[in-house]
Amino acid sequence: MLLVARTGLMGLLALLLLVAGVWTSWQTAQYAMLVKARGRGMMTVSACAGERCTGPYVPSAGEGRRLAKVSVAEAAADKGARVEVTVKPGTTQAVRTGAAGVLHAWVPFAGSLLLAALVVAGGMRLRRTAWVMGLLGAVLLGAAFAAL
Repeated sequence: MLLVARTGLMGLLALLLLVAGVWTSWQTAQYAMLVKARGRGMMTVSACAGERCTGPYVPSAGEGRRLAKVSVAEAAADKGARVEVTVKPGTTQAVRTGAAGVLHAWVPFAGSLLLAALVVAGGMRLRRTAWVMGLLGAVLLGAAFAAL
């Protein structure tokens, strides 16, 4: 009975980690992935401070208005680079689009895969499943790092 309870509890913990990773990633990934529904354009990175880089935004094909200053995550761009972004509605926060933006948006999910793999291996004793989850998380993190 205790073994079943431990396995069930660890399964719920792993599921909670994965759901939290997807939830966190989706808050950014929806803008990076669903760019057809939102205005997109180019941002030229002019300055980076803290965790954000800022610069002017020029919409492509008249899908919105020019903004003098929008910000994007620092890991998503280098100073002086021109990157394709979409601006979150009603804000000046931009999200990088394309393959690099999508991969960067799913980094929290990759981290949750790695954490859940530890729970699955240690708490549920499902080592093969844990290896697959851990490798998928590591590949996603590596791909995001390589794309940026």
